[in-house]
Amino acid sequence: MLGQNRTIAFVATEKPAEAKVFYRDTLGLRLITEDGLASIFDANEVMLRLVTVRERAIVPYTVLGWEVRGIEGVVLKMTGNGIAFEQYAGLDQDEHGVWTAPGGAKVAWFKDPDGNLLSLSEHPALSAD
Repeated sequence: MLGQNRTIAFVATEKPAEAKVFYRDTLGLRLITEDGLASIFDANEVMLRLVTVRERAIVPYTVLGWEVRGIEGVVLKMTGNGIAFEQYAGLDQDEHGVWTAPGGAKVAWFKDPDGNLLSLSEHPALSAD
């Protein structure tokens, strides 16, 4: 029913000024507008609403992610731009934080200024295209 409609993603922030700079300047998303409730970005034709909240729920899972080609190179570039990638006990990650899943997908996690968990992933099918 909704497959033909645009997706809108929401990320909560208690630090709207810091978050706006992070998503715009560090991650390179295009800021479309601000409406008093949210900073609205174009995330490759997905509307991302960075919603200002009084108290953000802290969740231990990924809230937003990007599928990339050449994850190792993207991670190195982002690390050079000041982004720290997470290391988790029990996951066999490389020195840069990239984990290879049993099916061959590669994933790396990082946080925004509010501590929201974000990810990069590279899937074998994408790499073959």
